[in-house]
Amino acid sequence: MMTLPFLDLPLIWAVLIAFAVLAYVVLDGFDLGVGILFAVEREDEARGVMLNSVAPVWDGNETWLILGGGGLFAVFPTAYAVIMPALYPAIIAMLLALVFRGVAFEFRYRATSVRGRRGWDAAFALGSTAAAFCQGLALGGLVQGIKVVHDAYAGGWFDWLTGFTLLCGIAVVAGYALLGATWLVWRTEGALQFRARRHARALAAAVLGLIVVVSLWTPMLSPAFSRRWFSWPGILLTSPVPILVALLAWGFWRAMSRRQERAPFFCVIGWFVLCYLGLGISLWPEIVPPSLTIWQAAAPPASQAFLLVGALVLVPLILAYTGYAYWVFRGKVHAGTHYH
Repeated sequence: MMTLPFLDLPLIWAVLIAFAVLAYVVLDGFDLGVGILFAVEREDEARGVMLNSVAPVWDGNETWLILGGGGLFAVFPTAYAVIMPALYPAIIAMLLALVFRGVAFEFRYRATSVRGRRGWDAAFALGSTAAAFCQGLALGGLVQGIKVVHDAYAGGWFDWLTGFTLLCGIAVVAGYALLGATWLVWRTEGALQFRARRHARALAAAVLGLIVVVSLWTPMLSPAFSRRWFSWPGILLTSPVPILVALLAWGFWRAMSRRQERAPFFCVIGWFVLCYLGLGISLWPEIVPPSLTIWQAAAPPASQAFLLVGALVLVPLILAYTGYAYWVFRGKVHAGTHYH
């Protein structure tokens, strides 16, 4: 098969996989956040509305996780072979939590008693929180660096478990909960919306504080990170990131004070996008810091080109049916509506 030598295939695939991961974080982030907020919601009817607000889209959101993980395995096999054993406990725990959460989601509707429904509600909250926390642990473990010798993981079983990774886990849980709260502000009404606004205000303050702490800690992990952020003239490119975060924070509080419904959700998405961009600035061009770049970890060009053809068909299809699902199920979710 033609290998398309005029294209930088590892770069194209890095962008595609990065987009898939970002799409997963944003889309599955808000429904995980709704699950996290189950822990502080006491009304059974309100919990039903919360579930129904994400019921039509939650499983489709996880398509992007499969695309990102499958793309990493197929296109950057060396990176996959290093990252997985380095982060096995966190990744396995995350997958089990997602399975547990999915089971709880479906069985809640089958519960025939209030006690049984509350049990599945607790399971849904626990699975959502654990999945979010483990994603933060995995992210922190990757950012802080993985020991690689001869293209293989050379560290220990718990090298990923540090103060930085725990902080990242807490930050992801808080960020997803904030996404979930702003989603509920948009999609619900009445007393539930009022409580969601209250949660969103408190969580926004916490998330902004965590963004500052993580952003200050990350450059201290590696001299390379520090150079990419603070050296001249690179600082001209990196300085807009914190400025834009601050502007979105102003926009968020302004929208909340004016009781707008959609704007807070999209401001929080903007924070996630900017934090993701900041992560890219720190890591680029490494896919496994501090040792492997995207070109060193890439599969043979012929394999990348073959897989790219499939991606160029599948990604637009996924975008189309995702957009269609959100369009069909747009609007407010009211008490008394049912998923099944």
